[in-house]
Amino acid sequence: MEEIILFDMDGTLLDTERYYRRFWKQAAADCGYTMTDVQALSLRSLGHPFAEERIREFFGEKAEYQKIRKRRVELMNAELKKVGIPVKPYAKEVLEELHRRGHCLAIVTASDLERTQAYLKETGLLSYFSSIICATMVKHGKPAKDIYVYACERLHAVPETVYAVEDSPNGIQSAYTAGCRVIMIPDQTQPEEELKPMLTYLGESLKDLLDFFP
Repeated sequence: MEEIILFDMDGTLLDTERYYRRFWKQAAADCGYTMTDVQALSLRSLGHPFAEERIREFFGEKAEYQKIRKRRVELMNAELKKVGIPVKPYAKEVLEELHRRGHCLAIVTASDLERTQAYLKETGLLSYFSSIICATMVKHGKPAKDIYVYACERLHAVPETVYAVEDSPNGIQSAYTAGCRVIMIPDQTQPEEELKPMLTYLGESLKDLLDFFP
């Protein structure tokens, strides 16, 4: 049976969340703020308005979100230019096999279209996806449900029949509240207790998807 499978990009297919985690903290420090590791983790997959709100919760209403974000982008771009875009274990093999089995694959990401296409092209993953849906295409990014609702509309699918593969709490909440069936492949953290009821399946790595989807 052909399934529609929506993949988050950062942290799910690409091993980039550890760089976000590192460089949010460094960027904040460079701008005169102290960001904890827990705070940095809470920013995973967060849409820009929500991230700005979160930064002000951390550091006060006068916190310079744009300045911090700009510095984080500079730091991260410089690092990834040196090391390349890291791919999660089994990502290419799993996507290739799911595509061969006839499943419809799409990207649903908090990143903008230009960066998403560039990263997927560089890593050789772009050709496996029929659509790319970005947070910039909707009013509210993750953890709001907008991006998954829009993705289902684009693919002419009922959310309850669609699977969303995510690695972070913000992405899981977005997909779940949109009505999708959520699969978690943990990256930086394991699911907390309140997230577990939202999950249709919890895997250890992307390779587990080959057993889940025949």
